[in-house]
Amino acid sequence: MPAQPRIAFLASSTPEAQAARQGFAKVFGDHAPEEADVLCVLGGDGFMLHTLHRHGALGKPVYGMKLGTVGFLMNQHRPESLVERLHAAEAAVLKPLEMAATSESGATVRLLAYNEVSMLRQTRQTAHLRISLNGQVRLEELVCDGVLVATPAGSTAYNFSAHGPILPLGSQVVALTPIAAFRPRRWRGALLRSDTVVRIEVLDGHKRPVSATADSHEVRDVAEIEVREATERTVTLLFDPEHNLEERILNEQFTT
Repeated sequence: MPAQPRIAFLASSTPEAQAARQGFAKVFGDHAPEEADVLCVLGGDGFMLHTLHRHGALGKPVYGMKLGTVGFLMNQHRPESLVERLHAAEAAVLKPLEMAATSESGATVRLLAYNEVSMLRQTRQTAHLRISLNGQVRLEELVCDGVLVATPAGSTAYNFSAHGPILPLGSQVVALTPIAAFRPRRWRGALLRSDTVVRIEVLDGHKRPVSATADSHEVRDVAEIEVREATERTVTLLFDPEHNLEERILNEQFTT
């Protein structure tokens, strides 16, 4: 990173984030994401994920400051010493998941997920799902509210709330976690190698419709999804040394 990096300031719509963006821009200038050396995201985790989806293909490092409700992926908001913090920051390289969702109509939608891919029942009827790994059926029928596949970075979010495991960053593992499983009652999910291809088919989808979501992007009435690691797309998040992502993930496992 250059001694005086070109910074693109991206802010959520909240008054606090917009005011912070204006203050930073007066001091450091404000560059377009395509021309910047680093992207500085002002907001919460939701806006961070929005930014990664919109600008992740640029390959620019991303440094977030918390000006929102949830800030697991963010650093503390401090106006001073921004350039020094950028140079001292530690990098965390994230690999998203790629979801290919095929709807009942036969159309296929491809989306990326930095946190998780999830499937959820759309009505009062439970979802009936068949799960295959690398082409082999491993669970003939899962009766549940849904199921999700979570990355290590996303394992502390929805996955953890669904009683899934927290995964160390860089573990090359993803979590396959059921949501309110009814049958098999004792099935708690599985830990999979990150290069595993997960296929989840919807059984009786007309009677028991299911939606699929990659982070915040939803596809309704899906017939099946295929989830795999997006090996050609990575993003680099920057964290202050005292708040690095690996330490945060570890701390989550000892929070009471």
